[in-house]
Amino acid sequence: MTTKISGGRVILGDEIAQGLNVYFEDGLITAVTGEALPFDREIAAEGRYVSPGFIDLHTHGSGGADFLDGTADAFLTAAAMHARYGATTVIPTATSGELEQTLAMERAYEEALTRNDRGADMPGLHFEGPYFAMGQAGAQDPRHLRNPKPEEYLKILDGCKHILRWSIAPELPGALELGRELKRRGILAAIGHSDAEFSEVEAAWDAGYTHVTHLYSSMSTIHRKNAYRYAGVLEAAYMIDGMTVEIIADGKHLPAELLKYVYKFKGPDRTALITDSMRGAGMPDGPSVLGHWKNGLAVVIEDGVAKLPDRTSFAGSVATFDRLVRNMVRMAGVPLTDAVKMAAATPARIMNLTDRGAIVPGLRADLTLFDDDIRVSHVIVGGRDVYTA
Repeated sequence: MTTKISGGRVILGDEIAQGLNVYFEDGLITAVTGEALPFDREIAAEGRYVSPGFIDLHTHGSGGADFLDGTADAFLTAAAMHARYGATTVIPTATSGELEQTLAMERAYEEALTRNDRGADMPGLHFEGPYFAMGQAGAQDPRHLRNPKPEEYLKILDGCKHILRWSIAPELPGALELGRELKRRGILAAIGHSDAEFSEVEAAWDAGYTHVTHLYSSMSTIHRKNAYRYAGVLEAAYMIDGMTVEIIADGKHLPAELLKYVYKFKGPDRTALITDSMRGAGMPDGPSVLGHWKNGLAVVIEDGVAKLPDRTSFAGSVATFDRLVRNMVRMAGVPLTDAVKMAAATPARIMNLTDRGAIVPGLRADLTLFDDDIRVSHVIVGGRDVYTA
């Protein structure tokens, strides 16, 4: 069955085109044209934007569910909530936890894939930890932080077949060897929760670390030792041209000035928007838990963000993806086409998801319709309607 989306403003890379229809069939985009082609059903965009579906490459959950809960229902709940706000692809992310919980997450993910008919696509998993610097733990549970050892991480890599990405502090003993192993297996090695100095980041880059997890959050920056200044992960992320980064554009983790700074100096082709959302995304304020519901880290949701109970640190965001795009346009003054690029094409390229991220014939029919206020009205995942306002 061929579907036609008509009457929209179609976001095509750096331009917004009017008078074009988007056709898709069997889960793939078949044409983007002003010509009248045969179709079986029509979606009237009525002047809304027709955008590539948003890709969230770092999220821990939403809708009251955390992926580390280890159940298929948790995956399905979070995937459906993310889709409601425009995300057509999410990379479920595990915080540092017990090994058995990590393996249970893999099993639940596999079951969820067979039942996911109303949520965002989940092409693979992201492990955030447990190989992090204690001094940059942030909201990661310090009970589980440790150095990487081959006998453990090889067991994880051999037992978890769906890992797309792993965030690690590369200055830890054994981390460079792990980075080379990830590169060998085609898994994205990312720098996260790290106290590395500039030279250590350069060594990490050479070992295969090409991405930086939530820029500015839980990472080293300029510091003094014996009166001398040393640069850290933050400066290296800007200086290494090929290094890609991600930012939590929820309006809380980074102020407008830093959103503008990242956009100006790293640019939309090297910057991805992420929610880094925990189970509280889309939920009311109050107590919550980051990680497994039984023994995860207690947090509180207030002021549009999750915090540790003592308010000393943020504990993940409660943002939905529409909020990220809206903030980049309104807070940072970024053109909508570039905000969408950071929401779709750039994360697709970072994760090597070559079948999505743009409205191009032959790619997946992952599409999000929204108005001038970035209010999502229609979401299509792989040609399937998963949300209609």
